Amino acid sequence: MQAGQTPVFVMNAAPERQTGRKAQIANIVAAKTVADVIRSCLGPKAMLKMLLDPMGGILLTNDGNAILREIEVAHPAAKNMIELSRTQDEEVGDGTTSVIVIAGELLAQSHTLLERNIHPVVIISAFNKALQESLDVIQQISIPIDTSSDEEMLSLIKTSIGTKFVIRWSDLMCKLALQAIRTVSVSESGSSTSGIPTGITTVDIKRYARVEKIPGGAIEESKVLDGVMLNKDVTHPNMRRRIANPRIILLDCPLEYKKGESQTYIEISKESQWKDFQDEEEKQVREMCERIMEFKPDLIFTEKGIS
Repeated sequence: MQAGQTPVFVMNAAPERQTGRKAQIANIVAAKTVADVIRSCLGPKAMLKMLLDPMGGILLTNDGNAILREIEVAHPAAKNMIELSRTQDEEVGDGTTSVIVIAGELLAQSHTLLERNIHPVVIISAFNKALQESLDVIQQISIPIDTSSDEEMLSLIKTSIGTKFVIRWSDLMCKLALQAIRTVSVSESGSSTSGIPTGITTVDIKRYARVEKIPGGAIEESKVLDGVMLNKDVTHPNMRRRIANPRIILLDCPLEYKKGESQTYIEISKESQWKDFQDEEEKQVREMCERIMEFKPDLIFTEKGIS
């Protein structure tokens, strides 16, 4: 190596491999670390976490899933804990913090059992027996809920909102949540092809329910809209603010002049040719608008671009 050159260091880029008891302890430590991150977010006296999202915005929340999905981890056991929280949120909708804290505590208890040279299979079988006992106890103490009763449903929703930041608007949020679910719920009656009755009520909040935030408003002004909401700005002062029973056109094509499939080269030798080229684009748009105006629509929706 000549003088003045930057030295080159060759490092071992191979990942570290752990096996046996060392790997088991490392998995437990990683899972406990994830649980300790959101342990203070559990319960009615929970503390809020301040998060910085990728767009630079600040988020205050004590929801376990909202916190963990912003955390980037590399350890497989820590990733499984985050996946556990996400699954709990999708399947149940609540208890994302509790499930992580319980899982971390179970692994912490298994640490002492491993130090006593108890085989992991024996520990897992004991956990399965405890799970069955817990399910039996839950079945005994559970109380049936009439989903058609507003009073019972509101008391059920309050138990979930009681630990959230919106508890100060508890009554309003409970009523909004119940009204939204009743709006998008679909009841299926009758029997399937196999003859089994299918009296199931389906609630797909991911497809049919959405929370739209509008800056400048108050939480007390929140309400449930029975329909489709699109937050769009007014682009012209003559646009109508309210249209009753509108004629709507749904398009899956762009409202713009036809563009080249790839790079397009145009050779222009005179100024008039450039004007003719622009007039042709405007002609295409005008013809398209005239075809649409033949149907006399009040609203037009398109999933493609608008020129």
